[in-house]
Order: sequence, then C-alpha cells, then structure tokens
Amino acid sequence: MGVWWSYPGQGYLHASSAGHIARQAGYARTMTKIGYALSCEQFGPKELIDQAKRAEAAGFEALSISDHFHPWNDEQGQSPFVWGVIGALSEAVSLPVSTLVTCPTVRIHPAVLAQAAATAAVQLDGKFVLGVGSGELLNEHVLGDHWPSVGVRLEMLEEAVDVIRTLLDAGREGREISYHGEHYEVQEARIYTCPDQPVPIYVSGFGPQATELAGRIGDGYCTVVPDGDLVTEFRDSGGGDKPVQAATKVNWDRDAEAALDLAHRTWANEQLPGRLAQTLPSPRDFAAAMSLVSKDEVADAVTCGPDIDRHVAQVRSYLDAGVDEVYVQQLGPDMAGFFDVYAREVLPQSR
Repeated sequence: MGVWWSYPGQGYLHASSAGHIARQAGYARTMTKIGYALSCEQFGPKELIDQAKRAEAAGFEALSISDHFHPWNDEQGQSPFVWGVIGALSEAVSLPVSTLVTCPTVRIHPAVLAQAAATAAVQLDGKFVLGVGSGELLNEHVLGDHWPSVGVRLEMLEEAVDVIRTLLDAGREGREISYHGEHYEVQEARIYTCPDQPVPIYVSGFGPQATELAGRIGDGYCTVVPDGDLVTEFRDSGGGDKPVQAATKVNWDRDAEAALDLAHRTWANEQLPGRLAQTLPSPRDFAAAMSLVSKDEVADAVTCGPDIDRHVAQVRSYLDAGVDEVYVQQLGPDMAGFFDVYAREVLPQSR
C-alpha cells in the first residue's frame, strides 16, 4: 500500500512521488498503518469482498491481497483470479489495495501484468500498489516452463520490473514501445488505460539477495516476518525511508485450542524450513511436508485464541521491527468476532 498523502485539491498521492509536495505544504508523514490481508488461497471472491467491507467498517486503513494459481494445500481450498477480485474491490470499498505479492516472471508476462496494474490503479483512483516477488514453483510451473535457479529468478524479476515501468511510463505519455531484454521481449506495445501517477512497485524479499534487490529497484519492500535486520538491509541497500509492508496471520476464536488446530491444519506451510516453499510443485506436496511442522511452531508464529494482549503484541512486533504497514489476516470462521474485537480493542491499542 505504501504511505499515502492527502492534499487539498489533489486527492491521494503515494509518498514515493509526493514527498516534495509534502515538504512544501508542511504535511507530516503517516508513520504506521494497519491493514487487512485478503487471502486468495483460503477464501472465494465473494467472501473476500465481504471481508474487505467488514475491514473498512472496523477501521482497518488499507487492504493487501495475495495472488496464487493454487492454494498452498487443499485445506485452504481456493484460488480466485486476483485481478477480477481487485476490480470488484474498487466498487465495494474505498481503501487502498496492494498485491502482496504477485509474480511477473513466468506464469504471467510482465507486459500483461503492466496492463493489469494500470487498470487496477485507474479503478482504485490511484490508490494501488503493485507488490511483486520471484514466485514459487507451486504457481509458476502450470504452463510447463522451466523453473530457474534463485539467481536467475531474481534477474528475471529485475528485468520484469523494468518492463512494467517502461510500459507504464510510456503509456502515460501516449507512446508505443518495444523492449528487447535477456528474458523478455515486447514488440510495438502501448498501454492506453493508465493512471495519472506512476504505479508504485514494491519488491518482496525473505533473504539477503532478494532484500538487496528490493532496496535497489523497489519503491517499497514486502516481507512476512518481523525481522528488523531485513528491514535495515533493505534501507541500507538503497531503500532509505521507502515504505515497508508485511502481512501476518492470526486466528481469533474464543476456543484457543480449536483456533490453533485450524491454523496448524491450514497454514503450517508458512513454517516449512529452508527453500521448500519455493520448490514444492503441488498442494499435495505441501500437505505432506506440513507434517514436519509442529503445533508449537505454528503457535509461536500465529496468535490463536481470545487473548487481546497477544493479538496486540503480534501486531506491535512488526511495527517495532521497523515495518510501516502491517496487514492482518483472520484465519478462522468467526469473522464477526474478529472484526468486532479488532475494532474495539486491538487496533486502538496497536496504534
């Protein structure tokens, strides 16, 4: 999402393109933001729209949304097309939206993704951030393409971001472009439907190589862990004071044990060791690998149950690590209870 600035007569502008206006006008930067994370792996499109409406009513300040061709496992059980959901969100809520994240390298050509991002930004009146990452075999193998090594995937991501920016910049200027890169070719292409302002592109990173790349080419940084060292590496690699966003999962339920059972059954994939998350090809492979993850490991990462202090502490751990925007996802079925408790207790105490 990034940090958004509001100016009289100018609407919303993203911090990466509005800093000089803010300095002239004397506006202070909003330091932190708590948003709601929409999971395309776990919920269908109508459920996601309902959650977004509830999130806005509860006082969440922005939305993030994931992009998957497959869920991580069959227990999650969904995978709606993210760009269709974003279009619906633009008519259902007024909150900024960020992809957290999509992959522009294999399954979808970056030129096609540039057009999708431009349309989303127009639909959302400019309140859109394109979060991108190098992807996982789970989603990117579906067209039969070779799955490259980590180094090559990061090279492809860097070039893909350049393709997207080149097309969007040319589109705003009414120009047609051709692009001849090592990994991507674009011939005589123009994006006609473009937002007035550049679309901010955030880059995800969970290790030093990807984080350095994010600092060098990103308008912001995406992560999933409250790791102050990674945030520092992003800023020291060129990220400076650009926004950092992260998503985190909780399961609010009056029954803490039942909440942990559900979290372990559906999302233990997030605690898998090493590079398994990038290299396993199917939901059934993830389901098998999840047997390696104990309930205690999930309990350490996901707040489960009704303890307000623990929910506040989980959100605060990200803010204390230097994350500017935290997006919280509720895993369990009690959406009404979650949004009520967060509106009354957790959000006020976390800010």
